[in-house]
Amino acid sequence: MRLIKNFDQLASTREREAVLKVLEAGIERVDPFKAVKAAIQLRGNVLIVKDQRFDLSKYRRIIVVGLGKASGRMAEAVERVLGDLIEDGLIIIPKGTTQMTSLRKVRVAEAIHPLPTEENLRAAEALVKLVEGLNEKTLLIILISGGGSALLTYPAEGVSLESLKTVTKALMNAGADIFELNTVRKHLSAVKGGQLARLAQPATIISLIMSDVVGDDLSVIASGPTAPDPSTFQDAKNVLERRGLWESVPPDIRERILAGVVGRVRETPKPGDPLFKRVHNFVIASVRDSLEAMVNTAGRLGYPAVILTPFLEGEAREAAKFILAVGRSIRVVGRPFKPPIMLLFGGETTVTVKGGGRGGRNQEFVLATVPRLKMLERAVVASIGTDGIDGPTDAAGAIADEGTMSVALGRGLDPIEYLENNDSYNFFYKAGGLIFTGPTGTNVGDIGAMLLP
Repeated sequence: MRLIKNFDQLASTREREAVLKVLEAGIERVDPFKAVKAAIQLRGNVLIVKDQRFDLSKYRRIIVVGLGKASGRMAEAVERVLGDLIEDGLIIIPKGTTQMTSLRKVRVAEAIHPLPTEENLRAAEALVKLVEGLNEKTLLIILISGGGSALLTYPAEGVSLESLKTVTKALMNAGADIFELNTVRKHLSAVKGGQLARLAQPATIISLIMSDVVGDDLSVIASGPTAPDPSTFQDAKNVLERRGLWESVPPDIRERILAGVVGRVRETPKPGDPLFKRVHNFVIASVRDSLEAMVNTAGRLGYPAVILTPFLEGEAREAAKFILAVGRSIRVVGRPFKPPIMLLFGGETTVTVKGGGRGGRNQEFVLATVPRLKMLERAVVASIGTDGIDGPTDAAGAIADEGTMSVALGRGLDPIEYLENNDSYNFFYKAGGLIFTGPTGTNVGDIGAMLLP
């Protein structure tokens, strides 16, 4: 069974088929169940996490909690390893994905992504109740993946859920990257930025983390609930000022941040805080794992492949210009590679929303390449979110080649006009090229490929 639901429809050429198969391999490689099973094993009373050993005879209780799009399958794997040793647990996953998870000991709560609702708050309250006030005889296993920041929404005292939703949406529309967005969210929360670990002390914490953040910064993945937070209230204020939002955010947001700046509100726990001596964070999967699998699959299909970068960031349309420039250099001067070659890339771009259209960063990235693909002679480009959800749409991303422009012109579609209106979804809906996977149950950011045959 194919991961890409409309694979046959999209694979109209050998080159397109190859790119789609490579993308599927990238998602399959970061299956959360397999990632956890590869990272942990039980030998008698000893739990081995990567190379670190934990003597379970020291603990009277084992609790499992999780947050994020991949936490369901991660919890399944933990249950497979620890079984009845688990006393209780709760994971928070996106609404409508419970059927993808089969659990016996760990309970499931659903919440909304990316903008929080009362469902998120209720789920977070239940998770906090489970971890608050644990003692040193408890082992708390926390499963963290992308999407966890929105799903675990527990506002700080004095901050309303509606205000938190408003500032989150404003930052997203302003083109804030995940580092900026989570800097603000950490300082409006009672659980982000190491504060979940603070609530659970003095329990021993093992965090298994699937990274969707460029560079795998622990303090940013899901807003770092178990990691030291180097950012400050002043940094949060600076982000809002830099994005032109400080004067327009709700009053309770400004009051909270200003109180933190002058020291009336306690900061998030920082590097060196003694509480982290009992916290063990392990990254068990990232976009680099996806890209390595994609290289191998491309090779099996007869195409040499290189990882151009796992750190693609910035405005989606600007990132597209960079990939196009590399492709043109290959075509014109045979550098830095000679065709045939498949260029692979991963990361997380952003979109500053100025139009009234619909789309996601992956779709916008691919749309930005459409007017120039003809000069690259039979090139194919595609980009998807590994979670299967690109922005507020039901598509994972998009694929295009020089034929996409021909189809668009034949149907009276101007790709530049659609790009300026941030309407990539409707462009590809009409011209063809949307990639549909549905929720994949994993999340390590975005992956993409450009094939130059």
